[in-house]
Amino acid sequence: MTSGGWPGGSSLAPRPVAEQAGVISETRRGAVASGRPRVEARGQGGPPRPAEATGSCHPDRTRADRPDTLSIPRRLQAEGRRRKVGCANAMRYDFDRVIERKGTGSLKWDTVERSTGVADALPLWVADMDFRAPDAVLDALRARVEHGIFGYAVKTESCYRAIIGWMKRRHGWAIERGWILFSPGVVPALNLAAQAYTQPGDRVIVQTPVYYPFSTAVVNNGRELVPNTLVEEGGAYRIDFDGLEQSIDERTRMLIFCSPHNPVGRVWRRDELEKLAEICVRHRLVVVSDEIHADLAMKGHTHLPLATISPAVASLTVTCTAPNKTFNVAGLQAGNVIISNPELRDRFRAVLTNAGLTMANILALAASEAAYDHGEEWLEQLLEYLHGNYLFLRTFVEQRMPRVKVTPLEGTYLVWLDFRGCGLGDPELKSLLLQKAKVWLDAGPMFGAGGEGFQRINIACPRSILAQALERIAAAISQ
Repeated sequence: MTSGGWPGGSSLAPRPVAEQAGVISETRRGAVASGRPRVEARGQGGPPRPAEATGSCHPDRTRADRPDTLSIPRRLQAEGRRRKVGCANAMRYDFDRVIERKGTGSLKWDTVERSTGVADALPLWVADMDFRAPDAVLDALRARVEHGIFGYAVKTESCYRAIIGWMKRRHGWAIERGWILFSPGVVPALNLAAQAYTQPGDRVIVQTPVYYPFSTAVVNNGRELVPNTLVEEGGAYRIDFDGLEQSIDERTRMLIFCSPHNPVGRVWRRDELEKLAEICVRHRLVVVSDEIHADLAMKGHTHLPLATISPAVASLTVTCTAPNKTFNVAGLQAGNVIISNPELRDRFRAVLTNAGLTMANILALAASEAAYDHGEEWLEQLLEYLHGNYLFLRTFVEQRMPRVKVTPLEGTYLVWLDFRGCGLGDPELKSLLLQKAKVWLDAGPMFGAGGEGFQRINIACPRSILAQALERIAAAISQ
């Protein structure tokens, strides 16, 4: 492209599997083994609110009186400072608690029968979590609701500061206030980017198997979809850089990049990002980098924002982030679009304006600010629990379903399972999982080329639910 172009398993019982995984307590083994998770009524339970858990470190309860911090009670601001310096009374969150989600308008739980025809299927498909959001987020939302007025909202300076602070603390990325635009989630941002940086008939690259809205954002906007399929080697994945080079021509304008990658679970290394950046800079490709799972890197892996690799690639990068996956607030539809290049930023702002998307959801702003300012303790405990779920799943599959292979999970809470050893076609595999196992996963082919024979499972749920789903799948496969 020229520089002028725009940019049959063993009989091992559930109890030994749980013990060897080292992740299920003695008091919960009965529920796991029986497949009967402990359920608590909707809206009950959860960890103690900060005011109940702080003891002698209890901060002032008075609500902040500054307009830009109305949604954050002053005690939560103090709580955030307390957590940074440490306190003997730091709380623990109970991610084992099962909270009833049926009857709440949940896409994940309330569409099971309508979407699958199986009323009692366990849903481990769509990427939201079955955990309560952090208490700081819930308290900020309560404060906003108690205020009782839901007029048009502006993005407050404190909200900008929260985003800037989070990116610096968690990812070492010093962003500026003027770089930040807002969108109602990352998927809308992908579609808006296609409109901002390409024309009908232009070619856009996606790296399959990949989150399926990447492809629909290209096709639905009249652009040509160009797959650059990842290479699988020994059960792990890498970018096909030679194939990427070959797929670029004079009509190729954009790459939609997934980092960390959904569904294969890769957290890309610096050398991989440097090579990708060099190719994109040389061909002047705009890179829309979906980094919504950036905060969910597993132990031993570090997410690097693509825009931090070099000033040259930063000038071509549109980074999409959100609190949605990190803090389980997807239903609030918040999204951050970070663009350092003024020309790219102006183009994106123009399509936002043309779509009438110039204001943000008042509750989304309150939740985002609270999450970024006060959610780190919760997130650290979440990551520990998710890693335990992954270890549990990996051990279970190795011992009870040896024909199924677990793709290594470096990031996200979505595990890519390889069922090709079962000798089933994709329709037969889908039927087995839904009709026999009564478990709803995301089928591999929906993620594009390279997804055949795979299924994606969401492990962001109480371990008892994960164990019940795995027991069902193991039983169905062994029949």
